[in-house]
Amino acid sequence: MAKVAIIGCGAMGSVYAALMASAGHEIHAVTLWPDHAEAMASHGLRVEGASGDRTVRLHAGTTADGVGVCDLVIIATKAFDVEAAARSALPLLGPDTVVQTIQNGLGSAERVASIVGAGRLAVGVVGGFGASLRAPGHVHHNGMEMVRFGSHAGLPPAALRASAAIWESAGFKVALFDDLRRMVWEKLIMNVTFSATCCLTGMTIGEAMHDPHAWQVARGCAEEAVAVARAAGIRLEVGDPLEHVRHLGGRIGNARPSMLLDHLARRRSEIDVINGAIPREGARLGVATPVNETVVALVKAREAGFPA
Repeated sequence: MAKVAIIGCGAMGSVYAALMASAGHEIHAVTLWPDHAEAMASHGLRVEGASGDRTVRLHAGTTADGVGVCDLVIIATKAFDVEAAARSALPLLGPDTVVQTIQNGLGSAERVASIVGAGRLAVGVVGGFGASLRAPGHVHHNGMEMVRFGSHAGLPPAALRASAAIWESAGFKVALFDDLRRMVWEKLIMNVTFSATCCLTGMTIGEAMHDPHAWQVARGCAEEAVAVARAAGIRLEVGDPLEHVRHLGGRIGNARPSMLLDHLARRRSEIDVINGAIPREGARLGVATPVNETVVALVKAREAGFPA
C-alpha cells in the first residue's frame, strides 16, 4: 500500500482521502481548516454520497510537519494557494515521489512545477463530484464522473501509471492523457459554464440548466470558451461541447459549484483562473468574450465586500 499526502483536504480532497484510506493506503490529510483537521484526527473522516457512506481513520493536521517522505503527494488546494502548498510539500519528496496537482482553471501546473520540479509532476483534472463540506469531518459528494491525469513534462510513463493505480485501487475510474491541453480545456469548459452563473444566481447546476435566463448566461460562457479553445488549436473530443456539459451537469444536478460555495461562505473564489481565463486567452487570440468579461466583473464586485 502507498503512503499518500493530500495537501488541501477540503471537500474534494476529503473524498480522495476517504476512499484511498478505505482501500488501505496510509493517508495524511492537510487542511488549513483547524476544525476539520481536529474532527478528522479525533473522530475519523466521514464521506457519504455516490461512493456510499463510510467513516475512515487517517492522519490529519493543519501542516505537513512530520509526515515524512511519501509515495504520492496530491496538491488539491485552490489555485491561488498552489505555490504555498508546493513549498510545504518539499519535505515530503523523495527520489521517486510523484506529485499530482489538481486545480480548476489554467496556470497552476506551471507554478507548481517551478517549485517541485517538472520531472515529477502529473497534472490532474476531476469533475462531476459536486462535493461539499457538511460539517467538520463530514463531506458529501453527488458523483465521481471524471478523474484524468497526464505528465506535465518528463514524468516517466511508468511513474504516471503507478500514481494512477493508487486512485484505481480506491475505486476511481482514471483516464490518462498525452494531450494535456485537451484534457484541461475539456474540464475548463464545464467549469466556465456553471461556476459564475450558479455563483451569481445562487442556483444549483440543475436549476441553472432548466432556467432559461440562467442557461442563456451559462451557454454564452460556454460558447465563448469553445471558440477560444478552437482558436488556440485545442482538439476537443467530446462531441457537441454544449451537449457534453449538459450531460455532465445532469448527472450532478443538485450540486452547487465550488464558486457558489465560496461566496456563500464569503470567501474569495477562483474566478480569475476559470471564467477569467477566457477573456485573457481570447484577447491573445482575437476572440471576443463579452459574456465571460461581464460575469467576471460581477463576481469580483461581490467579492470586494468580503473579508480580506
